[in-house]
Amino acid sequence: MSLSSRRFCLQAALAALGAQCLPAAMAQPADSAAGPVNAAPIKLALIEALSGPFANTGEAVFRNLVWAVERVNARGGVRIDTGQHLLQLERFDSKGQAEEALSMLRAAVDAGCRVVLQGNSSSVAAALIDAINKHNERDPAHSVVFLNYSAVDPILTNAQCSFWHFRFDAHADMRMAALMEVMREDARLGSIYLIGQDYSFGHAVLREARRQLAAQRPDVRIVGDELHPVGRIKDFLPYAAKIKASGAQAVLTGNWGNDLTLLVKAAREAGFDGRFYTFYGNAMGAPAAIGEAGIGKVVAVADWMPNVPTPESAAFYQSFRQRFPKPQDDYVHLRMQMMIEALAESLHYAGTIDSLPLARMLETTIVKLAGRTGTMRKEDHQFQQPLVVGVMERQGSPGVPFDVEGSGYGFKVVREIRAAKAKLPSTCQMVRPAG
Repeated sequence: MSLSSRRFCLQAALAALGAQCLPAAMAQPADSAAGPVNAAPIKLALIEALSGPFANTGEAVFRNLVWAVERVNARGGVRIDTGQHLLQLERFDSKGQAEEALSMLRAAVDAGCRVVLQGNSSSVAAALIDAINKHNERDPAHSVVFLNYSAVDPILTNAQCSFWHFRFDAHADMRMAALMEVMREDARLGSIYLIGQDYSFGHAVLREARRQLAAQRPDVRIVGDELHPVGRIKDFLPYAAKIKASGAQAVLTGNWGNDLTLLVKAAREAGFDGRFYTFYGNAMGAPAAIGEAGIGKVVAVADWMPNVPTPESAAFYQSFRQRFPKPQDDYVHLRMQMMIEALAESLHYAGTIDSLPLARMLETTIVKLAGRTGTMRKEDHQFQQPLVVGVMERQGSPGVPFDVEGSGYGFKVVREIRAAKAKLPSTCQMVRPAG
């Protein structure tokens, strides 16, 4: 089977999730079928903020990855040259800090992990990329690959691209372009306030917002443009007061976690009644925080949303909620599931946990899950997938069968962007190892 034609056919255990199996000629070879586990587990290191102000986001990611790993293991794990292996997810608490993350990377390598998973900070991701590049050159016998599910500063797959790093989320410029699909048609929009977190990702979001607004909506006035410390603001009312006083008809923000929830809550309390254009307004408490004031006004972009109107999508979401039924645990991302499936596929075809052949397989991965397809672009290791834009509505209204976190509010999909349209060019000059 050539690399250009290989596809990953999920096993029967995923059929209920809407996975699309390909013809038998393109499925995995017969010897990949599940059998008795006879080898040590393959350790995956989750390096994430599991304590501190963003611990809730780290734990939410952990649930996603637990579910993905459980599904692979239910099929018997992964068969490589050394036998049938289960995947084993290990937790390493970075506390959301780059220095702690580097310390956890060393601990993970010492513990035998050869796959690193991280995403909830682009500055942490940048530090990990640099450290992994140096480690792999210095100690190729214990080299690792880095799978990134959420760190979306565009530079990570452009100027700072690395052979060992693979991003499974759309980067900030791709997300901004998707949001602009809706903003372009918002005839009522005349002024906007830009606000973000003061680190690499926040800077990237506001920089691209200014660029795309100038190119596509030059009639819209930017009446505010500011950054705030990450994870340190407990009271956003002073920011909300400035937003309201500016006369802005909308806010655009890349904020995530508590920095988003507290911002939208403060805006509601301050009486701001404009729209919120967000990267992450569809989760982690934001819908409940803004309540009725957000109906028709909170817009979010994502790789997938529970209300994507297909049976495969609904089955996928319902399966997650069966596994994690508590409303506060309602945080599922398709891209994280695709990432683990891509890893399982690539391990199988590489036939080894060794990072060089594994990375070469990851470069060519194509995954189908829940009726959607994603592919890894070899030139920069940026995953290419469809994107959706949704608007907050009451659960039960047309197009909103599912709410978010038991809030009574969900997101109606108002725009779907095909992967071919969502992609953007890259400036990556990939340096690949010899051999």
